[in-house]
Amino acid sequence: MIAVLIAVCEIGFWVTLVAGLIARYLLRRPKLGAALLIAAPAIDLFLLICVAVDLFNGGTASWQHGLAAIYIAFSVAYGPQIVAWADIRFVHRFAGGPAPQRLSGTAYTLKCWKDVLRTLLMAAIASGISGGLIVLVDDTERTRELTTNFRIVGIILVVDVLWAVSYTIWPKKDRAEPRTPASLS
Repeated sequence: MIAVLIAVCEIGFWVTLVAGLIARYLLRRPKLGAALLIAAPAIDLFLLICVAVDLFNGGTASWQHGLAAIYIAFSVAYGPQIVAWADIRFVHRFAGGPAPQRLSGTAYTLKCWKDVLRTLLMAAIASGISGGLIVLVDDTERTRELTTNFRIVGIILVVDVLWAVSYTIWPKKDRAEPRTPASLS
């Protein structure tokens, strides 16, 4: 049941995002577009309420409850960046805006480290949701599966840090830059 709700919320997020961009740029209704884009966090709140109600009504936490916590945390931490990413591409494609900038070198490395901070925020939120549900339900047998989230978000954070470190050591090359034998070594 929770997995279906996660899928519905993910679909709902993208539908509200696209509808908001269509309203903003194609229908020239910026207030409606903003309202639709602001509605996206309400989807996360709905999912959080459903997970909490399921556990409060005697449900036993499963990996799906943990995934819901991570999904909500990812949406909160990365949602604004995803909206900005989609907005730039939508404006370019449908409203005559400039092409999205491709980052390389130091700019890409800095973006990677900003993503580490977002991932740290995501890990804190997911851990907070999981820990909060564990404390509120107050039944270690029914919430044992939620403790797995602490390891999962830790692994995600370590992978993201390694990603940023790798681009700090080996900066991303600009695609327009021709590769010569000297630049390959």
